[in-house]
Amino acid sequence: MGNEELALPSKQQVAWQNLELGFYVHFGMNTFCDQEWGDGTDPPEKFNPTNLDANQWVRLAKEAGFQYFVLTAKHHDGVCLWPTETTDYSVKSSPWKGGKGVVVRECAEACVEFDMPFGVYLSPWDRHEPCYTDKKAYDDFYCQQLTELLTQYGPIIEVWFDGAGSENREYDWERIIGIVKKYQPDAMIFNMGQPTIRWVGNEDGVAPYPCWNTRNTDAKISMFTDQEGQWLPGTPKWLPAECDVPLRGEHWFWHPNDEHNIRSLDNLLDIYYRSVGHGTNLLLNVTPDNQGLIPDADRQRVLEFAREIEKRFATPLARTAGEGDELILELSGEVEVDTVMLQEDIQHGERVRKYVIESFEDGGWYVIGEGSAIGHKRIQQITPVKTTKLRLRVIESVKEAKIIDFTI
Repeated sequence: MGNEELALPSKQQVAWQNLELGFYVHFGMNTFCDQEWGDGTDPPEKFNPTNLDANQWVRLAKEAGFQYFVLTAKHHDGVCLWPTETTDYSVKSSPWKGGKGVVVRECAEACVEFDMPFGVYLSPWDRHEPCYTDKKAYDDFYCQQLTELLTQYGPIIEVWFDGAGSENREYDWERIIGIVKKYQPDAMIFNMGQPTIRWVGNEDGVAPYPCWNTRNTDAKISMFTDQEGQWLPGTPKWLPAECDVPLRGEHWFWHPNDEHNIRSLDNLLDIYYRSVGHGTNLLLNVTPDNQGLIPDADRQRVLEFAREIEKRFATPLARTAGEGDELILELSGEVEVDTVMLQEDIQHGERVRKYVIESFEDGGWYVIGEGSAIGHKRIQQITPVKTTKLRLRVIESVKEAKIIDFTI
């Protein structure tokens, strides 16, 4: 056993990691302009969903087993989905509901109805706002927007700070993070300033293996730079990753005639095994159309994905738990096994550094799988074996291993 000092998570980080699956919604001006990145010149009159139903969005998330919901309250084009005091470039200048509609509130209320934690994305980069070029003026502007979002729409589970477009730009992160801590002290902070969760480094929804829960020094701030995140002093050493990916190929926003880009069930399952199965959270983007509804084809694929996850993991063949460097899982007879799931009690840190999984056959133990990180969860697919018992052996650890789940 090693004696290195272990990073430990906060109770908020543990609670967030236990959620595992997040439902991401990119919705805004781009939805009405057949584009991914608006430049801030599209007139607010274009924003006019004829049938927006936030309950439909959150109901789908709930039905499909997602555990938190994140909305793009303002994307890079600067259009705000709430009637901010900072600019007229918002829903209040749109024809939708006569300028009285508030997408953020409708989502927040739907999340309350379906008991779904609610998070917000607020792009630091703003391509519309004239004062963006004036650092001090824009810091005031952005902090006011953030304060509005964090004080008017109930509890917030996660604040998503996208690094795109902000490469080599300085913001007053001390002040920004101070606002989060003042008004939503339990909210997770994504990727920027003084994060409590980090970006996995790609938009494919997959984490490398191993993907340790501790801070790594080469975390990029966005897809468009090798620049490392300039995190504030005091950023926690425990910094779990979140994988984000759009359901529609590389499209975060809805586009007409785009159904052919919806990911296959096999692709989504592969993403699941390489995100949740590598100990990270998965934030899957499912985008409403220009009516304000999630299209049926997207909805069906999400439900198909949910059903397959439930089929594979809801009724394990056997499970056990325990402490120390050896755990034996006795089966009720000879069983064929193709997947092993392991979980550490991360409240005590990520202790396991190397392990093997062994199968008992012909009177002896044979290695059928091995790995390094377990952390919050490790889902390991193995060549199918028939056996009466399995053994987990921890080869290297820092302090005593605490395994809360050894499941097949």
